[in-house]
Amino acid sequence: MPSPPAQGISAWLARVFNVRDHEAPVVGAGLAMFFLLFAGYFMLRPIRETMGVAGGVDNLQWLFTGTFVATLAVLPLYGWIASKVSRRRIVPWVFGMVVASLLGYGAAMLAQPEDVWLARTFYIWVSVINLLMISLAWSVLADVMESHEAKRLFALIATGASLGGLVGPLMTTLMVKPLGHGGLMLLSALLIGASAATATWLHRWRDRHPLPAGISSAEHRRQPLGGNPFAGATAVFRSPYLAGIALFVLLLATVTTFLYFEQAKLVAERFADKEEQTQVFGLIDTVVQTLAILSQLFITGRVAQKLGVGVLLVAVPVVVAAGFLWLALAPVFAVFVVVMVVRRAGEYAFVRPGREMLYTVVPAEQKYKAKNFIDTVVYRGGDALSGWLKRALDVLADHPAAAMFIGAGVAMAWAITGVALGRRQKQREAAGGTP
Repeated sequence: MPSPPAQGISAWLARVFNVRDHEAPVVGAGLAMFFLLFAGYFMLRPIRETMGVAGGVDNLQWLFTGTFVATLAVLPLYGWIASKVSRRRIVPWVFGMVVASLLGYGAAMLAQPEDVWLARTFYIWVSVINLLMISLAWSVLADVMESHEAKRLFALIATGASLGGLVGPLMTTLMVKPLGHGGLMLLSALLIGASAATATWLHRWRDRHPLPAGISSAEHRRQPLGGNPFAGATAVFRSPYLAGIALFVLLLATVTTFLYFEQAKLVAERFADKEEQTQVFGLIDTVVQTLAILSQLFITGRVAQKLGVGVLLVAVPVVVAAGFLWLALAPVFAVFVVVMVVRRAGEYAFVRPGREMLYTVVPAEQKYKAKNFIDTVVYRGGDALSGWLKRALDVLADHPAAAMFIGAGVAMAWAITGVALGRRQKQREAAGGTP
């Protein structure tokens, strides 16, 4: 007797996507959380890039430094919130503040669209809040899922981020002329607010499906994490495992910055109009997210289950190292676009899910505080340092190939760090969490 249609669909989903019946709601909620967040953020991203070019390509290192300083200023506020409110309320608090700030920027840009200092402060603020929000969303997933669930489901859930990253720039490309930058910010704020509501639902789902005794119980999630606002930073310096993740992120940021500076320079040289620049950035984002979605759906989860987290952390750095060498030999716009697309798509499809899986074997406080310190302060510190290094190489050597060869070396160091982290994560997982 044939199976009912619902059972047949369920079996197909389980076979293709490795989703068990009771996990379907959390996968759907996770997809929605990341879709809404990334659609909202990626509506802002092309605007941010345009604002960065408006401030002068030669001044990008100053914007990166300003972003790092602003991140240091925001960290104690976030640490205070994380210490005083329950874990399930951290996202609503932080996302609510972000929504309020975007509404303010949207109104200001509708009133003064050509203000260069408004453009610069917007660039810095979006560069702060994007890492903060994305880190928090992943913290929620690492909090409500076990390591074996993460290996199967993180990449699939990350598809929501890629879908949002695909829809967001498309909306910007299509709507920037009728709505303007200010109008797009108001719409982005609505999407980010909806994402916060979905994150709260995920904690409630975990309450209805309790983890094994002693692992992130509902009672613990209702309580504040406690500690001081700087506990995340001190935890990173005390733990070799967390310090290794910080080094991995620092090297990732350096590679990203080198390519980002080349992107800004080449786009500014080829496209003079601001709206054309925004459309080019949006098109690149669209291609990146399309490739990331295909990989997340059909490749990443199976690689993580069969070969381990380490492979996710190593594959992209090795490919990027080869890309830097290619750019050193052929520094043209077409080659750069290929390398940039491969790097970013690989990061979303492999590196980011693998990096987040590393946090499933650390205590709850480290998932929210140490992780956030690494994802914001360490990342933006790497941006600032590598931004000045890239600028110095451009001025002193006056030869783009020098920076590309150095970038290849950094990418190989990034790969070696990924190998070590993959081994440590496997050891901790075998030990049942933190050794």
